Amino acid sequence: MIEVILCDDHALIRRGIRDTLSDAPDIEVVGEAGDYGELRALLRRQSCDVLVLDINLPGRSGLDVLHALKDEGSPVKVLVVSMYPEDQYAIRALKAGAYGYVNKGGDPAQLVAAVRMVAQGRKYVTPDMAQMLVESLTAPTTEAAHERLSDRELQTLTMIASGKRLSDIAEELTLSPKTVSVYRARVLEKLGLSNNSELTVYAIRNGLV
Repeated sequence: MIEVILCDDHALIRRGIRDTLSDAPDIEVVGEAGDYGELRALLRRQSCDVLVLDINLPGRSGLDVLHALKDEGSPVKVLVVSMYPEDQYAIRALKAGAYGYVNKGGDPAQLVAAVRMVAQGRKYVTPDMAQMLVESLTAPTTEAAHERLSDRELQTLTMIASGKRLSDIAEELTLSPKTVSVYRARVLEKLGLSNNSELTVYAIRNGLV
């Protein structure tokens, strides 16, 4: 039996994932968490074969969690699930230590197949993701400007471009408005942009929103 822990801040999403996985006879969901704090407490008392982790968590993001688990030498195999397209976060997630990346809007059967593959210690990548990985290896000199952003800066970029105010972003990420303003300033500087309008245009042109 493959034991799975879910970490997503939306209870409805967790329920959908749990129901999908529970239909598989060889998979059992043994725990759920809504943020990094709950996940840490859960992992201290409950082992699992696969952690199904959302990218967009309040406070420490899923990418932060990946880095933390990697730094600790945790044996937990992580499958990232996200509403963001693969070209935004998939490669970042894999580099951070994830065993696979699945879009929440994809086929439920894909999620089950991914959990099974990750539980075996194998990487799960879709054909599109495999193509991106090949391109990233064979054409490193064509790196887009936003690829140089930190994980949190990229997250701030996509949220601003989606129309969210800084106060909304601060609340969603459990950060201070001042901290979010610092991330915004860094993004504008690294991308050579002047304001949110230019930032939004950049995000649209590069398929980030």
